[in-house]
Amino acid sequence: MHEASLMRDLMARLLEIATARGARRVVTVTVRLGALSHMSPAHFREHFVQAAQGTVAEDAELETIADTDIRAPDAADVILETVEIE
Repeated sequence: MHEASLMRDLMARLLEIATARGARRVVTVTVRLGALSHMSPAHFREHFVQAAQGTVAEDAELETIADTDIRAPDAADVILETVEIE
């Protein structure tokens, strides 16, 4: 259940950001998928859409960057790059 834990953490972070900035919704989320994260952009999107239902990130546009450098220090991670809110 790596995906469930990952999405739970991501949604918590998005809520934290939105709350801290007084936003009512998340418009765009950009994440970088490490080369060893075992997540394709399509697979990540599926889980993101499901996890975002009923949250401030529901209907947010998701942009993914698929990293290919297996030697990068964060190659096994999914990194939240940017969040656009309103």
